[in-house]
Amino acid sequence: MSTLPDLQLPSLPEVTLRALEACNRDDNYRAISEIVASDTALVVRVLTLANSALYGPPSGINSVDQALMRLGTRRFKTLVLTAAMRQILFDLGGGAWQQLRDFWRHALTTALTARALATLTRYPEADEAFMLGLLHNIGELIAIKTPDMETRQEYMNRQSEIAAEVVTSWGLGPMAADAMRYQQALPSDLRDAGHLVKVISLAARLALSDSAGIAAAGTMFGLSEELVREINRRIAQDVSTMAESLGVPLINSYNAEPATLKLRHTVLQQAITQQAIGLADLETTNATILAESVSSLTLITGLPALCFGHVDDNLVLLSGTAGQHPHLAVSAVAGGSALTEAFATQTLTNLSGRTPNVLDHQLLSLLRTPSLTAVPILTGNLCPGVFVLGTDGSAADSTAELVTLFSRQLSTVLQTKSASVEYRTGGGDQDRQIALEKLHRQLHEISNPLTIIRQYIHQLRSRLNDPEMQNELEVVREELDRASNLLLQINRDTAKSSNEHTADLNSEIRSLAQVLDDSLFSDNNLQLNLQLCSSPTSVNSGPAVLRQILINLIKNAAESVSEAGGSVSIKTAAPVWQGQRDWVELNVTDTGTGLTDSIRNTLFTPGNTTKGAGHCGLGLSIVKQLVDDMDGVIACHTGPEGTNFRLLIPATG
Repeated sequence: MSTLPDLQLPSLPEVTLRALEACNRDDNYRAISEIVASDTALVVRVLTLANSALYGPPSGINSVDQALMRLGTRRFKTLVLTAAMRQILFDLGGGAWQQLRDFWRHALTTALTARALATLTRYPEADEAFMLGLLHNIGELIAIKTPDMETRQEYMNRQSEIAAEVVTSWGLGPMAADAMRYQQALPSDLRDAGHLVKVISLAARLALSDSAGIAAAGTMFGLSEELVREINRRIAQDVSTMAESLGVPLINSYNAEPATLKLRHTVLQQAITQQAIGLADLETTNATILAESVSSLTLITGLPALCFGHVDDNLVLLSGTAGQHPHLAVSAVAGGSALTEAFATQTLTNLSGRTPNVLDHQLLSLLRTPSLTAVPILTGNLCPGVFVLGTDGSAADSTAELVTLFSRQLSTVLQTKSASVEYRTGGGDQDRQIALEKLHRQLHEISNPLTIIRQYIHQLRSRLNDPEMQNELEVVREELDRASNLLLQINRDTAKSSNEHTADLNSEIRSLAQVLDDSLFSDNNLQLNLQLCSSPTSVNSGPAVLRQILINLIKNAAESVSEAGGSVSIKTAAPVWQGQRDWVELNVTDTGTGLTDSIRNTLFTPGNTTKGAGHCGLGLSIVKQLVDDMDGVIACHTGPEGTNFRLLIPATG
């Protein structure tokens, strides 16, 4: 029987739905991969593609994170979308859906148990153990979707061999194949077997929560009954937490219909919006795309709409579907209307709970509706346009979802199209900004694999007892940090302002945070908190200088807490009146252990550092020099509760 050609397997609709929703929200890759890694069918799709001939000979990729490094985030998200589309084609009976829910729980329990055992018994590849635990009973998943009872039973009988065939086809090596092939061997026959074989076999037994599994733990690894029961209890809690976060009910019977209908609804909405956006000429200028897309928005919502483009400092009415539209240009500065508020805040804004001002009334008259919703279109930090949709004040949730999905997909279109075409109404400056935003996304894409590599190096260092090898890995890590810093330096050109002598502090922080969230602050135990004021934060400093200061301060703060975990907070305030002039205040605070007296006394002197040998300590001296050059002020407060750097930067006049 041929097993491998068709591995298009069903997932629980709740899991696929959450993964698709995370992609539609443009969540970071770590949030999406965590959802995907909980489901055997989705993992099979990811690893099959990552290990396929499309990317050269099989390379033994055995985790979702490694697959992401090879596929890239965009292709990874496309794969999730196609999996969701295929998922709605599965027509399993009620009993089969119940089996699928039970399969999901057992597979995830086995995977988590395998990872816990690998860590406990010092197996060096805990992620590999997790993935094999998730795949160990893939034959059962194939059987669930097979209608013929005789064929189904044959798949069930060959589970171990099927799993071995699958991992062999991916080039994961003979030990991984043996772990699948001998997973059901008797514990007495596994006493001197390979480490990975014992881990997978014991994990599969413990996932069944029977006394034989507990006895096997003593036979294979000498683990006490008390410890094994504690592992089982903790894993059961983890599975319950994951199920709750995904909306998968684990108690009593399982009804897949509600989640399946929701998934079908979400997939159809995405298909509808993609088709509608495709009606516009996507090879023309961005302004024309916006103007033409307004008819697509009306087509999918049935509501009249207006399209405003951002031209210089104005919002100009480009097109509409509510009859002839007049020439209308209004200031882009927020003045109380839903239109300018949506542009300024870059968030969807409606009239609910607001008192309409004159511009609101003008737009309602053009739309001939009692209410309206303003929908900004974003390309990174830019807002090239705003759609104004006429409503009756009680838009259905489905309409709101369509509008949100439409705006996100249109934003993606504008971000990915070539920036060589000039805005018909905006000139080359806006075109340059689009190009810089594209560069920002490419740099963001590069930072993801750097982050993953950095984490693997950290894991390797913790496993090695050889000090010399640890030092060599530290050199590699520092070079990766240097590469990340170079990316951040290049990325500074995506700043909003093209003026080299002034910059907006809050915009610089937000732009930098987008990169740092998926690199420096990707670990769960390290948080980046932004507390940015709502007042203007324009300062007398070029974007490059400002970003250099931010990178050095934030990186130092993160490294001071990265080992034990903690947070770095960035806070701004403006205007600050001191010494007969206006300043913008910046505070960078960490929750580390503080600076020693010797470091504090020579804080801004090159060569002093808390990072140990190999670091030159130039970061803070560079910051001090840059702050002095802009006639700013820098101060430091440090103690056992952490360290705070406070900067006063001259505000623009």
